[in-house]
This record gives sequence, structure tokens and C-alpha cells, in this order.
Amino acid sequence: MESDEDLVKVLASAVDQWFRYYEVQHDDHVWNVLCNAALDLYKDGYRSEGDLATVLIGAFVGVASTKINASASATVH
Repeated sequence: MESDEDLVKVLASAVDQWFRYYEVQHDDHVWNVLCNAALDLYKDGYRSEGDLATVLIGAFVGVASTKINASASATVH
């Protein structure tokens, strides 16, 4: 089992990959949406930074997709 610190690093790195992939500047709202989604994905069994980033990139296509008022888990699934 990973420590909380290790988990935070994995989630943050996956979210950073999303920002780099879509070439957008940091935005607190987007960051929070993606971190919550990444945590839900982690709870669903996605453990690697690469897997988390891949699913985030596919599920949240650009900044506009993070503005929906649905829960992150429902959006991803």
C-alpha cells in the first residue's frame, strides 16, 4: 500500500500530464476536478501514473470538459 505522500505524487503527476498534453495553463478549478477524478480512478483500481493520465486525457478532452457539474466518477464511467 502506498503512503499518502506517494499517492499524492502519483495523482499530481498524472494531472500534470493532462495539463501538458492539452497545453493549458494551470487553473485551480480544473486541477481540483482532475485530482478528484484521478482519486476516484485510483479507488477503482488504476494505480500507475501512466494509466491515470491516459484515462484522464481520454475522459476530459480539454478544459471545457471539466466545467460540467457532474461528479467526476460519473463523468469518467
